[in-house]
Amino acid sequence: MKPGPRRSLSQADIVDAAFEILEQKGFAAVSVRGVAASLGLTPTALYTYFPSKNALLRAMVEQLLSTVGSAAASDTEVTADEPWRDRVYAHAAALRARLADHSGAIVLVTSGPLDGRHALGLNESLVAGFVADGMPHADAARAAHAVRAYVLGAAALDAARRAGDDEESAASPDENTLWSDAAAFPLTEAAAGVAGDGFAWGLDRLLDGLERHAA
Repeated sequence: MKPGPRRSLSQADIVDAAFEILEQKGFAAVSVRGVAASLGLTPTALYTYFPSKNALLRAMVEQLLSTVGSAAASDTEVTADEPWRDRVYAHAAALRARLADHSGAIVLVTSGPLDGRHALGLNESLVAGFVADGMPHADAARAAHAVRAYVLGAAALDAARRAGDDEESAASPDENTLWSDAAAFPLTEAAAGVAGDGFAWGLDRLLDGLERHAA
């Protein structure tokens, strides 16, 4: 029996396969060899699409960020005529939500420079929002960096909390009791239900400070 025609692949197919590995096995398992094997290709064949692992990772980041701008617009109905603060908040919230969609997304977006088209477009939107509020361009760029750093930090804490919840739910009651140090940190324990809802509060305080600086 003759083999069938070779399956036609696109870069999007390869990126999708890389995300499947990311979800199932974690960031460390994402490699050119692993992705090629999952698609029935040789590593050499995959290099014709992506010349290096870094190129593959950057394509994954771009796909991850590709819907952030549209999500910000559709979820909040923010337009160019809306106040700068609403536009910045919409992009920050959309980025946080997108990072929560994929296990390992935080490690992925911090694996290299955010210099792809969609990453730069997100930064451009943030900078434009601050410039519209009257900030000098240099200060607007710093403000956009601060917002991105805040969102990435919050998303990392979200991921850690989800991992902790999963681990706790899988542990026996005796194991949870054994490793509980809550009594030694009463202030932290008392605020346990508050800190997890602090994203909007923290972002508002950050924007308050940036707005005062602009004024």
